[in-house]
Amino acid sequence: MISGKDIHKSYGTLEVLKGVNIDIDKGEIVSIVGKSGAGKSTLLHILGTLDEYDGGELIINDVEVGKLNTKELALFRNKHIGFVFQFHHLMPEFTALENVCLPAFIGKKDVTASQKRGKELLDYLGLSERMDHKPTQMSGGEQQRVAMARALINNPAVVFADEPTGNLDTATSEELHKLIHGMRKDFEQTFVIVTHNDEMAQLSDRIITMKDGLIV
Repeated sequence: MISGKDIHKSYGTLEVLKGVNIDIDKGEIVSIVGKSGAGKSTLLHILGTLDEYDGGELIINDVEVGKLNTKELALFRNKHIGFVFQFHHLMPEFTALENVCLPAFIGKKDVTASQKRGKELLDYLGLSERMDHKPTQMSGGEQQRVAMARALINNPAVVFADEPTGNLDTATSEELHKLIHGMRKDFEQTFVIVTHNDEMAQLSDRIITMKDGLIV
């Protein structure tokens, strides 16, 4: 479902990715690990189309994303890709349900159908009683589950997660691990996760280790 070939990325004179080759199948949970500075997050941001690559080829769902213009890429990202980050990035003025539905509204989907889908996801993630709560009224773990529901609202081909448990305690991290595996089982959802959490990595189908801008 995702195929990256000879991907290069530099920032000025600093070469961060030095010709990365990566393939990810539908329904896989893949963890990307390595020391700080290895290029993990840069690769994740490129795979998620948040950052451009300097050379190589990236195909997602049979689309060569490097050939899309800015508007086409934004539409593609909204439709096919979900994101979960370490610090949630929820809109503080919106409720849990409103936060979850934002990508659907941006994608101009039907409001009633989007709210119905948002409620189903929040219920699935154990947040049925938190739908009308704002982020400041929720715990860190609850906020991260809202972020997960938001990532899933448009039925994406893949969810990219950058250190999703980095800001959570051990018990909450374990809970998120179980939810990710549950979503793969129930929705055949693909996850690509950058993590320093050994337990999360070991629970993945496959671990990709990076060092000095390359997969080793």
